[in-house]
Amino acid sequence: MPQSIVRHEHIHLYAAQPKTEAGRDLSSAILELRHAEQVQADRSQRISGLGGIDLSALRYLVQAQREEREISPKDLIVMLGTSSATVTNVIERLVGKGYVIREQHPTDRRAHYLVPTDAATDLVDEVYGAHHGAVVAVIDGLDEQQARAAAETIRRVAAALDDLAKRS
Repeated sequence: MPQSIVRHEHIHLYAAQPKTEAGRDLSSAILELRHAEQVQADRSQRISGLGGIDLSALRYLVQAQREEREISPKDLIVMLGTSSATVTNVIERLVGKGYVIREQHPTDRRAHYLVPTDAATDLVDEVYGAHHGAVVAVIDGLDEQQARAAAETIRRVAAALDDLAKRS
């Protein structure tokens, strides 16, 4: 019995149900998407062999490299929303696994940048490629009107949740 509650928790809405059947169906779909995203996050950690914060850091570093931006440990502190001590430990773990190298700042000998290795890029692509590919495949199967309606709905829901977070 307890496991059936856990397995089905993602389908429960802790608010009044939408007024229409279509609204209830949309609400259910959003909750299913949320659950599927959490399953994918867990899958990503399992495949990568990294903890959540380490994988997030690595993803940010790979993204920055692709955008030709240099990231310092201080930048990573802001990006991860955590402490200097935590980021130091994350960097040490990623360096130790061969996913990150420290590159000396060209003008400040006390500073350095964090650069993901090719192994890091390969890992991030492996971990997220199938997940993002599945999303793109579904989107590419929609016609223009369906895609626009879905985008508008998702943006409105995201904006409402962002507004709620700002008030807290």
